[in-house]
Formats: sequence, C-alpha cells, structure tokens
Amino acid sequence: MYIQTFDDLLSSARQQPDAQRLLFIFTISELPEDATLEQRMRFRDGLGGALTPLMEVDKLPDELQDFDHLVSESMEFAKGTRAADWSIVFCAALGGHGRTPPAREEADIPLRRMTDAIRMGEIGPYIAFDRMGHQVRLVQN
Repeated sequence: MYIQTFDDLLSSARQQPDAQRLLFIFTISELPEDATLEQRMRFRDGLGGALTPLMEVDKLPDELQDFDHLVSESMEFAKGTRAADWSIVFCAALGGHGRTPPAREEADIPLRRMTDAIRMGEIGPYIAFDRMGHQVRLVQN
C-alpha cells in the first residue's frame, strides 16, 4: 500500500498479518546556534533548520481513530510545554506475533533508538507527517 497520509498508515497497520504498535516521535524545527547568515535567512523563510525530538508516544492502531485524534492527544499531553509547537511527527511500526501486538514496554528501546537517530539526522527509515497528516519527504543537506 502506498502511504500518502496518516490515515493511509493507520489503514495499512490494521491490515498487517501481525498486530502492530505504532511509534511516534514529535519534533520541532529549530535553528542551530552556529547557523550561518544564509541558514538563518532560509529558516526565516520556512526552510531548513534542525529537527529536535520533543516527545515520544506509542499507540496501537485501534487506539487512534484518525490523525486529528493523535493531534488532540499530543496537544493535551504537551499542554503548557514547547512540545505543543511540534512541526513534524516521525512514525515507525513495531510488529507483534499474530494477533498479539508488542507490549508497551517493548516499545521503550525502539523509541529511544528512533529519538537518537532523528537527533543524528538519520531519518530515512521513518515516515514523516506534517501537522495536517500529510506525508512529507525531508531533504537532508
């Protein structure tokens, strides 16, 4: 299945032969302190910057109705923190065994690895969505 939106992802996860647990890393775009003038100008125009992980969440596909539900939950959880300003959410799936999804505890290490990878700019293995639930393709410089 070709995934263009978050709802495509949910549909695909629900159709897998093994039950899935979805892993999410919410990030914000920031300008590094040592940014050049050109980088600062591009960032001002909405381009470039570094994606900084703000919060980690894991969910079973059936715990989410749609992307709006994920956004609502993230906003409630992040209320009063800068995590409420997230710009991109990265997603991966963790497969279980048959109809048994991975336990919540089994998501801890993969979530930590995802966060570390995103901090290092290694975003290739993950699907990224903007705040509207549309898949985005990020270009690394």
